Amino acid sequence: MSDDVRFGLDRRVTLPGPLRLDGGVLLSPVEIAYETYGQLAADGGNAILICHALTGDQHVASTHPITGKPGWWTRMIGPGKPIDPARHFIVCANVLGSCMGSSGPATVNPATGAPWGMSFPVITIRDMVRAQAMLLDHLGVQRLKAVVGGSMGGMQALSWPATFPDRVEAAVVIASTARHSAQNIAFHEVGRQAVMADPRWNGGAYYEGEPPASGLAVARMAAHITYLSEEGLTEKFGRKLQAREAKTFGFDADFQVESYLRHQGLSFVDRFDANAYLYITRAMDYFDLAEEHGGVLANAFRETKARFCLVSFDTDWLYPTRDSRSIVHALNAAGAPVSFVELSSPFGHDAFLLEAPELNRVVDGFLRAGE
Repeated sequence: MSDDVRFGLDRRVTLPGPLRLDGGVLLSPVEIAYETYGQLAADGGNAILICHALTGDQHVASTHPITGKPGWWTRMIGPGKPIDPARHFIVCANVLGSCMGSSGPATVNPATGAPWGMSFPVITIRDMVRAQAMLLDHLGVQRLKAVVGGSMGGMQALSWPATFPDRVEAAVVIASTARHSAQNIAFHEVGRQAVMADPRWNGGAYYEGEPPASGLAVARMAAHITYLSEEGLTEKFGRKLQAREAKTFGFDADFQVESYLRHQGLSFVDRFDANAYLYITRAMDYFDLAEEHGGVLANAFRETKARFCLVSFDTDWLYPTRDSRSIVHALNAAGAPVSFVELSSPFGHDAFLLEAPELNRVVDGFLRAGE
């Protein structure tokens, strides 16, 4: 393996496949965009896979090429941090179906020479994990020291030892769930309908024209509310007006929280593809790890010897602590070693992305316990 592969940031590879998807389709070839940090140990025992959330990407600890902002988890990954390139070989891949270089609706269908659009096959979380396994095979990583992820990344971190029980030594699952609830599905459906109701969506065939920015912005606004807590919104915004002394008695953004959500929506459309949003939210809605294993969640973990660390946040109402507890109960039933902690934070679901020293201490201690 060459040094440029082992140390390269912003890498892309086209793998011949085929990748058999849960929907029955054979996908070939498979394009994967990824980043690596650190060096793979001679015995291959220091590899850590980072799995990103719905709107994340492979730029976990490097400057984002579109926004110019630091990587989305620089609080967790870097020199002297829990996941350290001096100790670990770190891999983060853009998930299948996304829009930052991996195969998805925005990439070119080799059969037509045009973007896949809505002809791209529907995917699942397990399909994303299988694609990551293909990448790790390419990189010469046979076994993971750990797989780590929050939110949708946590779903992947759960799916890894269930799908490849012999390839994972430890899994860190943060602010996540083993299945999407009816409420989760409902919020995603509102977002998808907002995208598809935008006239510019054009059945997903918008790549030669204007994207459905308005619909995608509304979808992002609705979803973003679920990432926050009422306590955090009240503390940050309350009912404060936005750059004005009185209400306008119109429909401009009178309140600061309205202006904030509009900003979140508009900034999102600059870096994300609307069709990818449809595909990834559908994959999350389909996720039900128990269903994949005979309807019993514990069955998903009976074949693995991995250690597990579960972390929840007390103000997260998207994936509340009870979701993590149900996973812990299933792990106990399967006889799997598991640590669990609920952390206190005013930031809701997004707490795992924000400054959280307690989270860093938990992850650092868990990973070092396996060294």
